[in-house]
Amino acid sequence: MVVKPKIRGFICTNAHSAGCAAHVQEQIDYVKAQGPIANGPKNVLVIGASTGYGLASRITAAFGAGAKTLGIFFEKEGTERKTASAGWYNTAAFQQAADDAGLWSKNINGDAFSEEIKQKTIAAIKAEMGKVDLVIYSLASPRRTDPKTGEVFSSTLKPIGKDVTTKNLNTSQRAIGDITVEAANEEEIANTVKVMGGEDWELWVDALKEADVLAENFKTTAYTYIGKELTWPIYGHATIGKAKEDLDRATAAIKASTASINGEAYVSSLNAVVTQASSAIPIMPLYISALFKVMKADGTYEGTIEQINGLFRESLYGETPRFDDGGHLFQNYKELEDDVQARIQGIWDSVTTETIDELTDYVGYHNEFLRLFGFGIETLDYDQEVDSIVAINHLL
Repeated sequence: MVVKPKIRGFICTNAHSAGCAAHVQEQIDYVKAQGPIANGPKNVLVIGASTGYGLASRITAAFGAGAKTLGIFFEKEGTERKTASAGWYNTAAFQQAADDAGLWSKNINGDAFSEEIKQKTIAAIKAEMGKVDLVIYSLASPRRTDPKTGEVFSSTLKPIGKDVTTKNLNTSQRAIGDITVEAANEEEIANTVKVMGGEDWELWVDALKEADVLAENFKTTAYTYIGKELTWPIYGHATIGKAKEDLDRATAAIKASTASINGEAYVSSLNAVVTQASSAIPIMPLYISALFKVMKADGTYEGTIEQINGLFRESLYGETPRFDDGGHLFQNYKELEDDVQARIQGIWDSVTTETIDELTDYVGYHNEFLRLFGFGIETLDYDQEVDSIVAINHLL
């Protein structure tokens, strides 16, 4: 079929198989160009492995360190009439590249919050990996079913304490205006922590340790975005921020529970980037468009693969890891420099619908959004037919 992007609101409802494969290959090529990661991981579990930072982590571990990788994700397969999800095509492309390179990797498609998938993962590790020395936790989901009670919890993107009115970029209308987001109640805060906090990360590590599939001196990290004053009302000091704070609690709990095998647990603070998740958050499309303008002008902007490649080489497996004041591995230090934030604030205060292209890099933002789904790749002819049905090799 010929596939063109179908965008509804802040999501794209289809994906381009060849475009996703090209985007994955670009990331692989970038990591390979940096050379081998010294003392990198050997057996890696990536929970949330099909898009964004999770996919970049899998690529970096495999093609930077030659690691075996087991990827967990929840994606939709294509049919003759409908494309698969981008994450499905991403994983198919990664797996084919790993096969071509002679790298061991396998895949599990299912609800990572469930006990069933945890046990299926443990069985696969025991059968073919032995023990894992790195666990990446990179899940982004709007809801979670508690594996013990069966209760379904949904997250919200709301401020805490009071309603917030702020400038916002409506990507559907390509217009800047004000948006008011009402304050969350206590139940909404608690539910968001339940979905996006550290509980499931902790459950994963507990299950892996109980099954004796964690290597001595293993490392684990979950990812966060903290930001500064501009994004705090909707992000850092809001419901999602409370969930991210819970990752700190989980970090301490994981360190304590794995002390006998010298386990290391970290929250890694990363750049604001265009992802399927960030595009849904009020403020973020405009903030990232301004961020692109400033950091690209400085030559300092890093996307998902650059951030994760740097995290592995400089901090997770580097000799002098960088930490922020909260004790997180601090990979987004360039974004949070005072001068960078001041220039972003200046753009934010003055930009209007008429000056979007002059003052921000919204074109760059939109192009990155399209690339998430395999569109906007310059080397491809989107008038050509592509297969909507693509198999993932080594799908357990």
